[in-house]
Amino acid sequence: MKVFINDKPVKIASLNGAALNSKEYQVVLNSKDEVTSNKLIGKVLVYNATLNQLERFIKLTEVKKLKKLESITFHFQDEEGAKQFFKDHFKIIKASGGLVVKGEKVLMIYRLKKWDLPKGKLKKKEDAEKGAKREVEEECNIKVELKEKIGDTWHTYTQKGKRILKKTSWYEMSCLDDSSMKPQLKEFIEEVKWVDKKDVKKLLRNSYKSIEQVFNKYSKNYIS
Repeated sequence: MKVFINDKPVKIASLNGAALNSKEYQVVLNSKDEVTSNKLIGKVLVYNATLNQLERFIKLTEVKKLKKLESITFHFQDEEGAKQFFKDHFKIIKASGGLVVKGEKVLMIYRLKKWDLPKGKLKKKEDAEKGAKREVEEECNIKVELKEKIGDTWHTYTQKGKRILKKTSWYEMSCLDDSSMKPQLKEFIEEVKWVDKKDVKKLLRNSYKSIEQVFNKYSKNYIS
C-alpha cells in the first residue's frame, strides 16, 4: 500500500520475502529505533517496523513538514494488520477521476495553483466508474467514454481538525465531445487544457506525486 502524506510517498509492505538493500536508502531503522524528525532524511526504511513507529510517524506529519524526507517504507511482519491499523487513524473518503486522452494529448486542469486531473468525491452509494465519468464531465464540461481502470491512489489531508484518507479510483477515458469545454469555476478550476504528450512531464513538476503515479501506471512514456 502506498499513501501520499503531505505529498510524500509512504509505503506499507510485507517483511516476508523482502530483500534488504540498504544502498537504496539513506536511513535504515529497525524496530528498536525511535522515529524522530531528525532521522527522516532522504529515502528511509523502517525494517521489521512496529505499529507504535507507524503511529508516531502519522503524528509527526501533523506537526512537522519533514522537508528533508523523500519517501519512507515500513516493512511489517503483518502487512494487512498494519494497513488496517493505518486506515483506522483516518476517516476514509472515496473519489474517482479520469485521465482523458484525445490522440496524442491528455486533458489536465489547473486548480489551486497546481496541475491536476479531474476528479471528485463519490455520491452516496455511487459506483466508482459512474462517479468518475460524472466528475470529469462536470468539471470540464465535456463528454467522455469510459475505458479501462488505471488504478487507485491514496492520500491524506486534514479537514476541520479531522484526519482524512482519500481513496481515488482512476480510469482511462476517451473524449467524445469537447466543443463546450470550460472549467467548473465553483470547484476552483481556473483552466482546462489539452496537453501534448511531450509537455506532460513539464507540468507534473507543479503537480502532486499521486498524479505522477497515475501517469506512471497508465504509461511511462508520459514522464520518461
